[in-house]
Amino acid sequence: MASMKILPGATVATVAVLLLAGCGDSGSPTAGPSTVPSSTVPVTPSETPTTSATPSTSPSTTTTPSKPPAASCVDQKLAALSLRERAAQLIMTGISSNGMTSSERAVVRAQKPGGLLLMGPGGSASHTRTEMASASSTSTTEGIKPFVAADQEGGKIQRLKGPGFDRIPAATVQATWSPAKLTSEARGWGAQLKQAGVNLDLAPVADVVPKSLGDDNAPIGALDRGYGSTPGPVSQHVTAFVKGMDAAGVMTSVKHFPGLGQVRGNTDFSSGVVDDSTVRDDDDLAPFAAGIQAGSDMVMVSTVTYSKIDPDNRAVFSPTIVQGMLRGDLKYGGVVITDDVGAAAEVASVPAGERATRFVAAGGDVVITAKASLTSAMVDALVTKAERDKAFAGKLQDSVRRVLTLKERRGLVSCG
Repeated sequence: MASMKILPGATVATVAVLLLAGCGDSGSPTAGPSTVPSSTVPVTPSETPTTSATPSTSPSTTTTPSKPPAASCVDQKLAALSLRERAAQLIMTGISSNGMTSSERAVVRAQKPGGLLLMGPGGSASHTRTEMASASSTSTTEGIKPFVAADQEGGKIQRLKGPGFDRIPAATVQATWSPAKLTSEARGWGAQLKQAGVNLDLAPVADVVPKSLGDDNAPIGALDRGYGSTPGPVSQHVTAFVKGMDAAGVMTSVKHFPGLGQVRGNTDFSSGVVDDSTVRDDDDLAPFAAGIQAGSDMVMVSTVTYSKIDPDNRAVFSPTIVQGMLRGDLKYGGVVITDDVGAAAEVASVPAGERATRFVAAGGDVVITAKASLTSAMVDALVTKAERDKAFAGKLQDSVRRVLTLKERRGLVSCG
């Protein structure tokens, strides 16, 4: 596959932004830096009043030092959370779309994960709204509400499709629309999700599947999930989808960085899936840069191994991919989320706790587990490693800060 060679020494982020500048800006806040500026501002001591040679007859004045500004909402919430509560903010737990089962409810009540992922076909929009209000309340801690997420791409990948939810066409159909039409349609789909109590759509797909692979690409091509076989059109439609959802007040996550377009196996059902084509400055990274530029709230990282980038680690466990490429090359400072590492066959051989700790250590933030039963093991592992490893504890805190910063911006944090 060809690499970007538009400008000598140009990064993928720079090239992608130049290519995509014509797409415009959504008007929504773009992802912030990985850390939030300190809330404590140095106070300049008051200058000593000049003393006249003639004794003053006016009363002496005492200068009152300025009070330091109050801590930001994010700082307040972060300080109020215990280590375990912080760790829980980094887990997204799978629950039934029709309402939590008794075992799921017990997990959510005990662990209070920072995110909930809807699994199963779901019911009507009104039923979903009632159930999500209950689930969200159960998982709320210290005034911090959870992400409530669904895979609502369209076609074969549409989790919620009962009464009150439009049947969304597959991405291959969406790709035939103008970007303006897709933005308008996505805004309508987003409004339905918002009404149903869902605040995050784990979409759009930014993967580019070459024509030569087509349906032999099991995770994207065979399921009609892609917007095209070249990065330009895919970038335009990723941007349009993100803008539409944002206009409806629903968060998005572009996926699956750095791309599933060059593989054959589906990591949900197969292990040992390797991409031996994608390189660090690949042209096909442009749609991810476009999604970030459009204001996508999250970027999802795949569980594939990319042999030409980091042959020793799956993407979700790779500092080179998460920290080096995503946060470094693309200058992305927002929330990074895993593809499912709960039920996926690709990571079944990795102990559940390590799936969480290795991702956070690599620079990631939110860990998805479709299996609610693994939530406790993941929280336990994060806490234990943070207690034993000061450097890791710092990374965990940085991740929680990014999560809380996004939640505050999206109205999921209340400060008294």
